[in-house]
Amino acid sequence: MIQTIAFYLFAVLVIASAVMVIMARNPVHSVLWLILAFFNAAGLMVLVGAEFIAMLLVVVYVGAVAVLFLFVVMMLDIDFAELRAGFVRNFPLGIAIALVLLAELVLGIGAYQAGNLDLGTPAGDAAPMLGESNIENLGALLYGKYLFLFETAGIILLVAMVGAIVLTHRPPKTQRGHQHIGKQNARRPEDATVMKQPEVGKGVEL
Repeated sequence: MIQTIAFYLFAVLVIASAVMVIMARNPVHSVLWLILAFFNAAGLMVLVGAEFIAMLLVVVYVGAVAVLFLFVVMMLDIDFAELRAGFVRNFPLGIAIALVLLAELVLGIGAYQAGNLDLGTPAGDAAPMLGESNIENLGALLYGKYLFLFETAGIILLVAMVGAIVLTHRPPKTQRGHQHIGKQNARRPEDATVMKQPEVGKGVEL
């Protein structure tokens, strides 16, 4: 009984949050609704026993992607009038894309109802371990059969991250009027400007 109530609660909140993502006028509010949708989707994944996917939704999508969207939207100076004008201008293109996605959805449902594809007989070497959780089965598969591919993907992502940092890194430019604290602290008293009683037309003495 409690599982049914939790399912309907999470499902209704996911649908309502998804609707508010596209209905909210403020982009910041849209991102916040998106975060709420991710949290409720993670709750649905927990209910069906896919706790690893639920963890990915919270850690990756909420903790990284959605927060990144939020910071980008908050730092950008968005002209809402221009944004609405662009929406109206691209409305026919959006309708065309929506129709294409709808046709693909109908085609997918029809293919599903026609029957499953014959993909052959599984080899059995990736059979799940009985009595273990999804995370343990996934970890045994990643760090066992697919260890080399998993480590290769990690190295590729590391190289991409280092390359992005190198390409975007710029040495700090010395701005005019920039203070050098070390030089100021190392200045000797005799190097300072000393005010004298100058004669007419002679100014100050350094």
